[in-house]
Amino acid sequence: MAAEDELQLPRLPELFETGKQLLDEVEVATEPAGSRIVQEKVFKGLDLLEKAAEMLSQLDLFSRNEDLEEIASTDLKYLLVPAFQGALTMKQVSPSKRLDHLQRAREHFMNYLTQCHCYHVAEFELPKTKNNSAENHTANSSMAYPSLVAMASQRQAKIKRYKQKKELEHRLSAMKSAVESGQADDERVREYYHLHLQRWIDISLEEIESIDQEIKILRERDSSREVFGAGYPSLATMTVSDWYEQHRKYGALPDQGIAKATPEEFRKAAQQQEEQEEKEE
Repeated sequence: MAAEDELQLPRLPELFETGKQLLDEVEVATEPAGSRIVQEKVFKGLDLLEKAAEMLSQLDLFSRNEDLEEIASTDLKYLLVPAFQGALTMKQVSPSKRLDHLQRAREHFMNYLTQCHCYHVAEFELPKTKNNSAENHTANSSMAYPSLVAMASQRQAKIKRYKQKKELEHRLSAMKSAVESGQADDERVREYYHLHLQRWIDISLEEIESIDQEIKILRERDSSREVFGAGYPSLATMTVSDWYEQHRKYGALPDQGIAKATPEEFRKAAQQQEEQEEKEE
């Protein structure tokens, strides 16, 4: 009986491919991020990827003592699991839990980047590890107000990552059909998944940068509330997204053609605007 139950359990390839498919569907969804159909895919995808991560741990498929060349070509894709977990975690919509979602997503992205760094998948600098100590809230003036040189350097790095990501996407698109149809040889398959790993390194670095900025804003808002109190007349007690979420629950949204944007949609729109500016440069 135990053997029969084991045979009915989803295998690692199924968990990975279904989780990846759900992420792809969420990424291109035309429905609002907070809609039931999108959120159901998010939660299902996270559940499948969590099971895939547990299975990878049990199988002990990867070891930091081995080189990337020692991993089988068809197993390289499983290194992407934590990156996919981070991406889907960012798609969760719940204003009251936003900070928790950001911190969990950052942890997933950091796990992915640390893993790739150990395997020397690409040359990049790991983001600094965040903690909840008072140090994060008492940065000195030089850190709070970065120099123009540092800001310019960061912008150039972002432009470089953007161009690199677009080039990787173009190469992946050209190779996709051959690899997924099983017509590509082992060398081609290996190159394909290696490119995927590099692409998600760029995505993870961008996401962590955005996450750190949003966490800072949320903590400053919470800190302001503690100082002034929720009843302070000049201090907003909720964000626009919080207000819409509350009114949506009670079916009291004003019918004025105002789009209900989630924090994720605001962030995505800002990122698209930034990418457009980088293209123009």
